[in-house]
Amino acid sequence: MKLRKITSVMMAAAMTMGLLAGSVTVSAAETEDITLWYYWENEGHQKALGEMIEKYNSGQSDYKLTAKYVPFADFKKQLSIGASASELPDLVLLDSPDHASYASMGIFADVTEKFDVSNYYEGPVASCTIDDVLYGVPFGCNCLALYYNTDMLEAAGIAEAPQTWDDLKAAAEKLTTDNVSGLAFCSLQNEEGTFNFLPWLWSTGASSYEMNSEGGIKALTYVKDLVDAGVMSKECINWTQGDVMNQFISGNVAMMVNGPWQIPTMKQEAPDLNWDVTLIPKDAEFASDIGGENYAVIAGGNEDGALNFLDFATQEEQVSFMMNAMGYISADKAIADTQFSAEEDAVYKKFVEQMEYAHARGPLAEWPEVSDAISLAFNEVMTGSSSPEDAAAAAQATIDGIVQ
Repeated sequence: MKLRKITSVMMAAAMTMGLLAGSVTVSAAETEDITLWYYWENEGHQKALGEMIEKYNSGQSDYKLTAKYVPFADFKKQLSIGASASELPDLVLLDSPDHASYASMGIFADVTEKFDVSNYYEGPVASCTIDDVLYGVPFGCNCLALYYNTDMLEAAGIAEAPQTWDDLKAAAEKLTTDNVSGLAFCSLQNEEGTFNFLPWLWSTGASSYEMNSEGGIKALTYVKDLVDAGVMSKECINWTQGDVMNQFISGNVAMMVNGPWQIPTMKQEAPDLNWDVTLIPKDAEFASDIGGENYAVIAGGNEDGALNFLDFATQEEQVSFMMNAMGYISADKAIADTQFSAEEDAVYKKFVEQMEYAHARGPLAEWPEVSDAISLAFNEVMTGSSSPEDAAAAAQATIDGIVQ
């Protein structure tokens, strides 16, 4: 009692002295830093993210979020190295098929009781869920479809967009000139390339884990034939999806497989280009894959700060802004229902239709290893270093060692 009384007297005296001096200094809690890693190379995406972060930072003073760009090809490596060296960010935006792999390493925090995802699409939620535990929150969805230059198709006498593999190859042959490739899609030896190859595999009826099947060999052979016929450049093994888009809007490619996230940039950078979108041509069935990113909170980091930002970022206003700016489909069905209602958004509706035929990659903790086997196979086939049969067999041996 006596100690508290003395302390109170001292505090009162200190305040009195401050008042006599004409000012009182009130200590405030320091602003805490939050770090976010992302891999988007698209300038429009980076700008939109920056605007949302600026709005968050200026709207409160408890936290300051800083975002860092990590190239897609290095993202997995940096996360793995960071996990072993305890040098991770507080929050990541990562490719959805990689989520299970890192969650299984124990680097993501359990957010099951922190967010209600009951109104989200099932596939994106499943990608960040293991044993009924939610280790992230879906950011947004997308898929792949076929873009085509309508002027080039008309000039080549092609009345309708191709709907089958045979149609596509025939159209690509007519569209190919000395300066124009008939078709292009990203074929990098990484997840970005696998994402673009899987629709061809799935279209045959084969699954992701059946490379050494009739369908797997058929898909590899089809890609090889496109390259051998000269209608698709072998340079596709070096092109990101952004590179493919740039080739398309520059008039160097007549048709491309790509996602809706390119639409805002295309409309801005090539407003006079005439193009349209259709389903990826099929073999036995139409197919595409579900893309998009998830947010994940790093366990042991500034979890409170990361969760505070996610509370902000998952609100309808922020979600709608990011989806519209990036050409994504909201993972929250209630928000997605309000998208693409205007006539000018008709092209986006083609992607919504394509979503009906889209499959998820995984979810599998070992998906990155499976993806590596798949991308190696089609790269070797495209460069001619391996036959479709040999590449399929080698990929299957790796896959079997992972999933069996």
